[in-house]
Amino acid sequence: MTISPEPSRQSESVAAGTVTAHPRHRHGFLEILPVAVMLALYVRTFLFQAFVVPTPSMENTVLVGDYVLVNKFVYGPHSSWEERVLPFRSVRRGHVVVFRSLEDPASDLIKRAVAVPGDVLEIHDRVLRVDGVAQTEPWAHHSDSNVQTDDRPASDKLRRRDQLPKTHIDAGTYFVMGDNRENSSDSRFWGAVPAQNLKGRALLIYWSLAPPDPAVHANPLPSVADFFRHARWPRMLRFVR
Repeated sequence: MTISPEPSRQSESVAAGTVTAHPRHRHGFLEILPVAVMLALYVRTFLFQAFVVPTPSMENTVLVGDYVLVNKFVYGPHSSWEERVLPFRSVRRGHVVVFRSLEDPASDLIKRAVAVPGDVLEIHDRVLRVDGVAQTEPWAHHSDSNVQTDDRPASDKLRRRDQLPKTHIDAGTYFVMGDNRENSSDSRFWGAVPAQNLKGRALLIYWSLAPPDPAVHANPLPSVADFFRHARWPRMLRFVR
């Protein structure tokens, strides 16, 4: 036995100007959910992604506990005319970039690009020179007042943080350094970053939490009060420069 709509009642409803929702519309959110998920995945894959900073290598520009929004679109493949009309950009000196680590491909790092393809870079007594010109770096932070000169006995790693011979930056690679110069593992030690490792440009600090002092906060589940107490409100919505 089949059941069909009652024509007379349907006609009365239409005549009265009322609209009866189709039963499946009651579950409209179930239809919207997959679209929302796909849109979120698209945004995360191609446009923006959020990262939390776990190390101090970019202090004082980016701090441990900063949540950074990264523009993944800006460095996407594009032609010269697209760069004129769309917000595509090539990596430029001074950009803060996020990229896949050369030493651990499963990890992402955040550093500042200080030299681009075709540049000749050198570091002498901590002064960065590109194509022979000393660079102005207001973001550079030095936590150690002792400069490791070439004539002082020191390990190669310690010496390379302050001294680096002329280095040509090959096509498709970028020389990156942490702003916290004495506390950063970067291109001075493991070389330039290939373009294919780039994930995007750091755009905005949208949230920031100071890491709790383990001696004071032994509880692994901090309270809501702790959460707001450690929030660094002045850093919210700060552009990364």
